[in-house]
Amino acid sequence: MRLNSRPSLLFLLTIVTAAGMARPAHAQSFIDSWQDRVNRTQAEQPRWVTPLVTVTPRLEQELRTDFTRQITPAHTDTWTYGNGKGLELIPARRIELLFNVPPYIQHNTATGKDGFGDTTFLFKYRIYASNEKNNNAILTAFLGGSIPTGSYSNGSTDASVTPTLAGGKGIGPFDVQTTLGATLPVANSNKLGRPIAWNTALQWKADPHWWPEVEFNSTFYKGGPNDGKTQNFVTPGIVARYPLHHRLGVTLGAGIQIATSEFHTYDHGLTFTARMPF
Repeated sequence: MRLNSRPSLLFLLTIVTAAGMARPAHAQSFIDSWQDRVNRTQAEQPRWVTPLVTVTPRLEQELRTDFTRQITPAHTDTWTYGNGKGLELIPARRIELLFNVPPYIQHNTATGKDGFGDTTFLFKYRIYASNEKNNNAILTAFLGGSIPTGSYSNGSTDASVTPTLAGGKGIGPFDVQTTLGATLPVANSNKLGRPIAWNTALQWKADPHWWPEVEFNSTFYKGGPNDGKTQNFVTPGIVARYPLHHRLGVTLGAGIQIATSEFHTYDHGLTFTARMPF
């Protein structure tokens, strides 16, 4: 199944939405009301930066795209463009919705067929938040999902849901953000398994713009072809965030995933991220 037009259409819609959100204050009262609510919502929570891999428990409103390169056990490079990122919106005080563009996967092998991966989305509900002037902490529940729209074998055979609990705590210029969730296929779970993902990011606000970090990205496989195995990466990286105009900004980051477990499906995975908060 080919989806060449769908990602392009979704990307165009996200650009149009972001442009509308960034218009001057006198443009539209609906936009004014929306952005005022977003400002109030984000003022209630810590102003940390979103890590490279770990999904932040904070509520964000931005456009995002990531690029990854993974070296497989066969020593081939697999590139993923977009990496399942897209548009993030805050439609209500405690809620964030993420609409993600299917990633494009390039295998660089004679047998692998390049193509788009699955469509994913995420719903966040912020249970508790306290900014840096108070407890500097946050607790959020996620509910993610995927639809098997991948071309060739670049996605799953079945849809899935991913409930996750995320939290974070800051102390001075340091913060820790962590998530724990499980991917639950809606069918063929014995074949696909139910992997549990635990991601933790330790960050340091070196100055107002630069955030060096190290992440620990672990997957515990339950069922499926890798049943009983554990995969772990240590991911050093850095993220930089700069304001542009009012709410508009740019965030760039890079890091490398280094396998520390005996079992791993790839190693030395480069990760690049580009985001535009609005």
